[in-house]
Amino acid sequence: MNIRANSRTVAVLGPTNTGKTHYAIERMLAHRTGVIGLPLRLLAREVYDRILALRGPDCVALVTGEERIVPDRTQYWVCTVEAMPIEIGADFVAVDEIQLCADPDRGHVFTDRLLHARGLHETLFMGSDTMRSAIAALVPGVHFQRRERLSQLTYSGSKKISRMPPRSAIVGFSVENVYAIAELIRRQKGGCAVVMGALSPRTRNAQVALYQNGDVDFLVATDAIGMGLNLDIKHVAFSATHKFDGRRMRPLNPDELAQIAGRAGRYQTNGSFGVTGEARPLPDEVISAIENHEFLPVRKLQWRNGRLEFGTVARLIASLEHQTQDDWLTRARDADDLTALKTLVAQPDILDRLTGPRDVRLLWDVCRIPDFRSISGAEHAGLLGSVFAFLQGAGRIDTDWLARNIQRIDRIDGDIDALSRRLAYIRTWTYIAQRKGWVDDEKHWRGATRAVEDRLSDALHDRLTQRFVDRRTSVLMRRLKQKESLVADVNDKGEVTVEGELIGRLEGFRFRQDKTDSADEAKTLRQASISALVPLFHLRADKFYNAPDTEFDFTEQGGLMWGDTAVGKLVKGDDAMRPQIAAFVDDEAGHDVAEKVRRRLQHFMDRKIAALFEPLLNMSRDETLSGLARGVAFQLVEAMGVIPREQIAQDIKALDQDARSMLRKHGVRFGQYTIFLPLLLKPAPTRLRLVLKSLADGLDEFPESPPAGLVTIPHLSEIPSAHYMMSGYRPAGARAIRIDMLERLADLLRGCDSRSGFEATPDMLSITGTTLEQFADMMQGLGYAAEKGERPKVKPEPVQPPVDSPADAPEAPAAEDTAASAPADADIPDAPAAADADTTAAESKAADKPEDQIELFYTFTWAPRPRRDARPARKPQQADARGDQRKGQGQKPKSGKPKGKKPENKPRDYSAGPRKSDRIDPDNPFAAALMGLKTKG
Repeated sequence: MNIRANSRTVAVLGPTNTGKTHYAIERMLAHRTGVIGLPLRLLAREVYDRILALRGPDCVALVTGEERIVPDRTQYWVCTVEAMPIEIGADFVAVDEIQLCADPDRGHVFTDRLLHARGLHETLFMGSDTMRSAIAALVPGVHFQRRERLSQLTYSGSKKISRMPPRSAIVGFSVENVYAIAELIRRQKGGCAVVMGALSPRTRNAQVALYQNGDVDFLVATDAIGMGLNLDIKHVAFSATHKFDGRRMRPLNPDELAQIAGRAGRYQTNGSFGVTGEARPLPDEVISAIENHEFLPVRKLQWRNGRLEFGTVARLIASLEHQTQDDWLTRARDADDLTALKTLVAQPDILDRLTGPRDVRLLWDVCRIPDFRSISGAEHAGLLGSVFAFLQGAGRIDTDWLARNIQRIDRIDGDIDALSRRLAYIRTWTYIAQRKGWVDDEKHWRGATRAVEDRLSDALHDRLTQRFVDRRTSVLMRRLKQKESLVADVNDKGEVTVEGELIGRLEGFRFRQDKTDSADEAKTLRQASISALVPLFHLRADKFYNAPDTEFDFTEQGGLMWGDTAVGKLVKGDDAMRPQIAAFVDDEAGHDVAEKVRRRLQHFMDRKIAALFEPLLNMSRDETLSGLARGVAFQLVEAMGVIPREQIAQDIKALDQDARSMLRKHGVRFGQYTIFLPLLLKPAPTRLRLVLKSLADGLDEFPESPPAGLVTIPHLSEIPSAHYMMSGYRPAGARAIRIDMLERLADLLRGCDSRSGFEATPDMLSITGTTLEQFADMMQGLGYAAEKGERPKVKPEPVQPPVDSPADAPEAPAAEDTAASAPADADIPDAPAAADADTTAAESKAADKPEDQIELFYTFTWAPRPRRDARPARKPQQADARGDQRKGQGQKPKSGKPKGKKPENKPRDYSAGPRKSDRIDPDNPFAAALMGLKTKG
């Protein structure tokens, strides 16, 4: 270009963070017109936005390979170096990062601008001080300005990513490496932004906004951030010190490391750099060079002949391969455009189309379409051949072909890699649409390709954010960093939100955070959220402490519930009737909250035990009980109100009538099989008794209480008899019968002739709720022999109900306790009468049929035998075979008095069997009167 005599050329050189780019913008805006060339599309967009904010959209243009925004009254052009319009004669021209003249791939473009791009009044070259000698040799009359770094840059050694300080950038040199680091930071730190040169400006700006706004504290990037991107970075960490330059893996030069490390510390804020991951610590000489900004000067600049000849394709290739004689310049290796040209002209159909210089120039313009897709050279050449065929034939690219190719790309489904590939593909079509005269309706296709790129950019930003940013954790971490008070809230479902972010659920006083992909991420989330939960724990504890007892309950395994939430469990204490409490409270809630929860649960259990076991506790506190009566009361309290009679038979026998009367006032019933308090057989006390007894016995799994209202339940051999007793049942054969109903049955059996034999009455079957077969098995379990027989069925005679009143049958043992069964029956609902349905139906039908029909019946006689919890009931025919053993068991024989003198130290067994009718039971309240009558007689 023609240069005026007063044109001034200045090289502003120095390390990063010296304000060179800012100075260039100020100088350009001081002129009427200007052009600035920048190394990256991303940086061009950043500078364009800055000037746009200062001067408005009417006078600022943005021109890159894929983007062209040119107002009618453009004064200032912001471009990539390759797209600079150097022929327009602007007053001011600037080229940033001029040290890229030495870059093997793009260096020849920067060298061309250094040699030929000049402003009418002022030209600026900004870059590293390593270019001083080269610029001085190649640019006559240049003035130099040395700029010092505004902040200090120091080496901080190696750090693990988990210990990386906030506002750090971790640099990788491959997409795979960047993604791996970003994933690790998301798990450990809550998330990061991702910046790569291949991103569109829209995606890059959205990612940078995440970082700049403080939504995330970490940035993972390629070396693209080294080219002038102004970010708030305090520390730069290299995850590697080698990179693949397109041809081989090579170590980064100290000046390349310095260019990237210099992003740390902006304006007057100091910065640091170091290594992380598998990168080895930097050598001392490299550290010194970076900290002091002392590097070897550039000795060779990449160059390619800019005076091209288009007469023939051979002359074009020769001009591109022309060598230079300048000692400062070296011919650049074949770039992608020259490689594509050689590939195309090797195809006969393309070569045949080259009929003149116009075709050669067109082919060269087509070959300069960048390979944004980074696919194979042959495939890229195939696309270029199709474009050339359209342009050389019809003069325009076929609209339908262009639309089909763009439509294939216009999809926002898929993962990050798929969207990145589509973005690379659309850049090719965007570049084509920007070329003047290549497509019909250029404005439409430029808008269409830009719209597709924007959609893909937004989708890619969303995928990057979803994958590498845990917004919930990052928001909490940012609030903590800013030392703001986090506000937590919990809804009626127990869902906890902090600053509007759902972080988990509060189950009682234990926080269950949302599931995360890793332990590191879970730890970070908990750390970020626990400070907000502490006030919530205290508020919840106050509500819990003031809640009524109706909101609490205990489970059959000893758990303590607040509504549907487990808040504690019972643990064994010194007294079985006073268990201790273990509260389920997170450590982070604090000791005060845990103690308040424990005290409230202790109050609940103390009141629950006092209410359900009131008769038992009153008896234990009765100071009027003394002697043997107090001993029996103590044993009943230890057994929690239910104890087999045979266990304390000697003590019961020794009780006088006054002692018995005092115990009866507390609701004690002296049954033939069991000594018990009927009120404690209700479902609620039974359920609590099982829990407390199991806890005191140290059982790992507590037996569950039977369903309420059942008279009999199955007798399972693997379940100890003690569990049945605690449940209020006594095993008898294949079933276990409720102890209060067993005593009612005993009252009926007492009036039967157990020596000669008797049959079951409907009342017996009704009380037990069994069929005849089940009743026979139960009677065998109680010590009776059951002889099965058959007979012609006759219509049954009405059976008179047995006399169960003490006044009507003074000779019956324990008659006063039989009378006492009424309140127990009122408290514990009986099961419906369950006489054998088949037998009943058969009897009904037999009344209308001949009398020769056969019916089954059982004759029961007293034949006690040792009981085995796990042994099945014996068959009826086996029962009588043990008649000779009855005396040895200390039990009552079938009839008459026991033979021989019974040892005094052997207790009587009152667990089963009728009593002699002529014996006066000491439990009978009329025993004294009856004894007097007997003496008189």
